[in-house]
Amino acid sequence: MKSTIALAGILFCVVAALDSRAAETPAAPAADYADMSVWLCRPGRQDACTASQDATVVAVDGSLTRETFHPAKNPPIDCFYVYPTVSNEPSGNSDLMVTGAEKLVVDAQFSRFAAKCRLFAPMYRQVTLTALRALIGGKPMPTDRDLAYRDVLAAWNYYLAHDNKGRGVVLVGHSQGSGVLTRLIKEEIDGKPVQAKLISAILMGTSLPVPTGADVGGAFQHIPVCRSNGQTGCVIAFADFRANVPPPANTRFGKAPEGMQAVCANPAALSGGSGMLDAYLSAGRISTGSDGPREPFDWTQPAKRIDTSFVKVPGLLSAACVTDEHGSYLAVTVHPTANGARTNDISGDVVVNGQVLQDWGLHLIDANLTMGNLIAVVGDETKTYLKARR
Repeated sequence: MKSTIALAGILFCVVAALDSRAAETPAAPAADYADMSVWLCRPGRQDACTASQDATVVAVDGSLTRETFHPAKNPPIDCFYVYPTVSNEPSGNSDLMVTGAEKLVVDAQFSRFAAKCRLFAPMYRQVTLTALRALIGGKPMPTDRDLAYRDVLAAWNYYLAHDNKGRGVVLVGHSQGSGVLTRLIKEEIDGKPVQAKLISAILMGTSLPVPTGADVGGAFQHIPVCRSNGQTGCVIAFADFRANVPPPANTRFGKAPEGMQAVCANPAALSGGSGMLDAYLSAGRISTGSDGPREPFDWTQPAKRIDTSFVKVPGLLSAACVTDEHGSYLAVTVHPTANGARTNDISGDVVVNGQVLQDWGLHLIDANLTMGNLIAVVGDETKTYLKARR
């Protein structure tokens, strides 16, 4: 069973990379995105985004059925993705070579959007896990923390000049990728003519600030929080925690500066309240420290063999945005079924040396928990966008 999430990469988010203690290297020029080899995904070719997205649906009674994935034949919009921290290269910044880590994470977090849009995902010279571990260990190594942004900016500009051709676009990011996209939106899109192309921005695993009680302001001045499935030109941002394990005082997500709160837009219920999660979860057990094959996770009792990379668990999970003394976050509830044959829990907590790190919440599976809901939202947004264009 192949891995579907490069877990070690997602574990260390971009916040650490921005620590002022990190040494800086001289600025390097941005990558040349006319070179197709520095694109992880582009339409019309076999690449990291064309691996099978078939899923096994696990019913309460333990029965298994296969859900076959069908990409759109001629999608009317585009999706542009920036992946999270996944590189284990020994340098402070990664290079532009596609490795297994990038392939695995794009499979888990982005490929399914092919049901609604053409897929674009650039490689970029991100701050590596190696640099983040060194920083956390008190021995910072040379990095260029702006290099990741310059690369993504160059990729975005290449896409606009050569590929967009007036099409609407959805921006998708997670963790470090969300941080890079936040800066891109702030500096290049917010309040500028190109904003008219923005169908939505999906920024997962981040604490996007907005004034308390408001839907616009803070990070962006002209782009509001999405509050309905058909709304366009807006942003969906959230960070997941178990409902019974809320963010602790030292949480890495869900907090914002004084006078602000972190955006929580629930993909399962954008207008508010609770909604059932249409999750696409890894069929294997989620664990840290490796992006290799997963050890099995038993989705049924007794265990049955699952031959897809993803599983669906209808009725098991719901989510609601919560704003309280712990922060503003997406609270995920597990709904066990007594005497059912399906396992009544999920794998996805950050575990190090056998201990759950509660300050990370369900960061590892932010995208997986909400994937089906996000695909549905993008479909509805697309209808609104195209209708307005007509």
